[in-house]
Amino acid sequence: MKDNDKNITGDFREVEVTHDSDNADANNKMVENSDNTDNTNNEDGDVIENPFGNLFAKKDEDDDNYEKVCYVCRRPESKAGKMISMPGGMNVCHDCMQKSFDSMNNSTFGMGGLDLDSLGLGDLLKSPNVRIITNGNFSNDAIPKNQKLKKKKEDSKPAIDIDKIPAPHIIKGKLDEYVIGQDYAKKVMAVAVYNHYKRVANSEKEDVVIEKSNMLMIGPTGSGKTYLVKTLAELLDVPLAIADATSLTEAGYIGDDIESVVSKLLAAADNDVEKAETGIIFIDEIDKLAKKQNAHSRDVSGESVQQGLLKLLEGSRVEVPVGANSKNAMVPLTTIDTKNILFICGGAFPGLDDVIKERLNKEASIGFKADLKDKYDDEENIAKYVILEDLRKFGMIPEFLGRLPIVFTLDALSKEMLMEILNEPKNAIIKQYQKLLEYDEVELEFDQSALEAIAEKALEKKTGARALRSIIEEFMLDIMYEIPKDDNIGRVIITRDYIDKKGGPVIEMRTEKPHDFHMQMNATNS
Repeated sequence: MKDNDKNITGDFREVEVTHDSDNADANNKMVENSDNTDNTNNEDGDVIENPFGNLFAKKDEDDDNYEKVCYVCRRPESKAGKMISMPGGMNVCHDCMQKSFDSMNNSTFGMGGLDLDSLGLGDLLKSPNVRIITNGNFSNDAIPKNQKLKKKKEDSKPAIDIDKIPAPHIIKGKLDEYVIGQDYAKKVMAVAVYNHYKRVANSEKEDVVIEKSNMLMIGPTGSGKTYLVKTLAELLDVPLAIADATSLTEAGYIGDDIESVVSKLLAAADNDVEKAETGIIFIDEIDKLAKKQNAHSRDVSGESVQQGLLKLLEGSRVEVPVGANSKNAMVPLTTIDTKNILFICGGAFPGLDDVIKERLNKEASIGFKADLKDKYDDEENIAKYVILEDLRKFGMIPEFLGRLPIVFTLDALSKEMLMEILNEPKNAIIKQYQKLLEYDEVELEFDQSALEAIAEKALEKKTGARALRSIIEEFMLDIMYEIPKDDNIGRVIITRDYIDKKGGPVIEMRTEKPHDFHMQMNATNS
């Protein structure tokens, strides 16, 4: 090769290759400094580009908190052992590296796009076993961050501190701030959660083995099942995963695997295995897993899913994908122990009322003191009479029910409860609209008759508290559109006539200037 020839590489930058002894020190200096900067200077002060590109890029400091993942087999460091670090942030486990060496008997690596003809190696390109490797094959983003596990700290504190677990009455008091009514359900949940985390905190200290307090709650749609669980998880500051049972199928069929519910919990815990193992999993629409009656084909989304959930509910070590809902070759796997994960299942169980009535009516007999067969027809909360036999007849298998020892029901929302939901909770929908109009320096009021009208309309929809939002959105649309047009509007009063579409809202004009009115509102709120 002639001196000062230029060699153009594939993915590398253009660099002048010299072999003069005068420039040898400059080239060595360039290589020595290549892991810190992209460019360097020679003795003459000229800038020489770094031919190694980003192969020696600095490592992200945040990577120290996550386990290394093998670029080939996608196993984390806790499973595959110590990794071999490659340029560009790529890691390879010893097993995959050894397999690579074993498969290289007749293979030859290229020179990263170098001019092989000029080196007298042009014949190598004719070999079918040659693969040209450049710096484009190595990327710092080879493993997505959501597929990396956090490292376990040797001096880490226990995930649950017994002294920080709130007492049941404190838990119920916090739930009262956000959920109206359902006193019995909140009391059951408070006691069950308190006992569960006492069990988790002292599991290694006691000789007596305490079983898990998994729960099954039954209630009509819009009664607050999901909202109770969300509020509970925020209060306890534990990771929460909400899964929909309708998407779960038996392994091997289209849909989410059963282990995907644990994968969602791991993602909610920021890929911290230790934190995820003390979290809460809420499986909604659990009634959709009821086994089909008189089914002649395999029930892959019903009874089979109930069977698959047994090991998770009871507590076992399962292998789950990281950063995905299904297992495949390109997703790392990790093992999670579910013995300390609290499972809460919920569903509306439509049709369960008929099963309960049928059982209760069997007790009716002929005589003066006999119960009438229509005694329970007008009972709104007939679900409170449920027993395990009713759930088994509904389609839930006995083994599944046996792993949910705590069964309780939520009451259907009455007119009075709906009126309280509009006003009482911290995030009540009326308070939200009042705050929105307060930014426009306008007061918003609802008289008692308007609240009654809204609650009555919500009862007709039979969708619980969810109906309140849709009703208020409907008649607040024009108000939210028209109010910003006039700066002189100071107060809007919603009446029953406006809700019943027999009239309009009462609008009062302000006497103060808008800025003075805003200062007065702030003083009133403070």
